[in-house]
Amino acid sequence: MFRTLNQLNVRGKRVLVRADLNVPAKDGIVTDDSRIERSAATLIELARRGARVIVMSHFGRPKGVDAAFSMRFLVDPLSKAVGQPVAWAEDCIGRDTARLVGSLRDGEICLLENVRFHAEEEANDPAFARELALLGDLYVNDAFSCAHRAHASTEALAHLLPSAAGLLMQAELEALGKALEKPEKPVAAIVGGSKVSTKLDLLGNLVAKVDYLIIGGGMANTFLYAQGKAVGKSLCERDLADTAREILDKARDAHCHIVLPVDVVVADRFGAGAATQVVSVDAVPEDQMILDAGPASAEAIIDRLGGCKTLVWNGPLGAFEIEPFDKATTAVAQWAAERTAQGRLLTVAGGGDTVSALAKAGVEGKFSYISLAGGAFLEWLEGKELPGIVALSQGA
Repeated sequence: MFRTLNQLNVRGKRVLVRADLNVPAKDGIVTDDSRIERSAATLIELARRGARVIVMSHFGRPKGVDAAFSMRFLVDPLSKAVGQPVAWAEDCIGRDTARLVGSLRDGEICLLENVRFHAEEEANDPAFARELALLGDLYVNDAFSCAHRAHASTEALAHLLPSAAGLLMQAELEALGKALEKPEKPVAAIVGGSKVSTKLDLLGNLVAKVDYLIIGGGMANTFLYAQGKAVGKSLCERDLADTAREILDKARDAHCHIVLPVDVVVADRFGAGAATQVVSVDAVPEDQMILDAGPASAEAIIDRLGGCKTLVWNGPLGAFEIEPFDKATTAVAQWAAERTAQGRLLTVAGGGDTVSALAKAGVEGKFSYISLAGGAFLEWLEGKELPGIVALSQGA
């Protein structure tokens, strides 16, 4: 078990906070500030309690010091999010950085330069971690989205300083725990996306944990093909048909009901304005491709979910980026959001495409919890141990 913020005495202490400020940006302008806004709560709380707050993060994948990946442009948006000026450090270690940190007064915040400007960060180098640790008295990890990486600022630091989970990390872990570790049953999972090959571990873990596994997107085509159905020109991993059948068998043994489309939306191309039709999964034309689950499939999914108490969602049901191939995802998402508002369904969703699809459906703020964690969320669903979480639970 990990400590939380309310278990730390932070007044007058230097608190190193690992946040995830790896935000989408173009020409030095943040295009989506969701991660900044979510990170702000922990920083505001620490400052309110009199901590001297030192924020660490990475941005992009630089190979050494590279001005294109400097985090200086985040000072203003972060200052706005926390409601006070944020000081800037030109590096994340070194004498000048230590001097700046030493000048902080209780309740002040500073942002360090990109930790990935140092190769030792991703190497989880102990000496680099010790240099970071010299800047703080306490360590707070608020970056669940980076917890699947054993890096110096996400893993090693937790062994060097008294540590705790930030408010965002705590919320994420509590939401995920309610969804799969100690869920209210029956539990359903929606897994979509383009390829089965990228989600084999996920599917293998979920069939042993959920009552209903709803498969959509291009992945569903591979399962339909494995059942002997023609899928026309659809995206389909034909070489994984045996694997799909093994997953179906494993689900049957685990008493997990797999739900596949019964009808689909097809077109001769994936593009705006393409002529579409709805056909049975037993009647997909040779010259057409499956681009969404059909209306009867959406209704069948909603019917299955009607008796469930918990829903975990990773991946859209169709090629939602272009209308009308977003209809099934939108229909199910809006129904799930309404059910959540009624207090009848716990809904936890995550993954880049999932977040985008739910936003397009207008329900991003209406689920119980939507994770922005991407890879870490996926690895958690796969049942893997996340180094950053393990380190927090062991602590210094």
